[in-house]
Amino acid sequence: MPRQKKDAQPISIKMDKATFDRLEAYCERAGQSKTVAIERALNKLIDEYDYMVEVYESKKAGEK
Repeated sequence: MPRQKKDAQPISIKMDKATFDRLEAYCERAGQSKTVAIERALNKLIDEYDYMVEVYESKKAGEK
């Protein structure tokens, strides 16, 4: 049974060779596609940013 296609938006980026080589090596070791690795990394980065903003805003609200 084929997998259901996900709702996806294609993107195109230029990446320096050293970063690309690290990504490729990571994907081979982890057994995942570059798409999955990049999606996970971006989601983690955005989640951490959102958390830091939330902490900052709650501290700022507490100072008033």
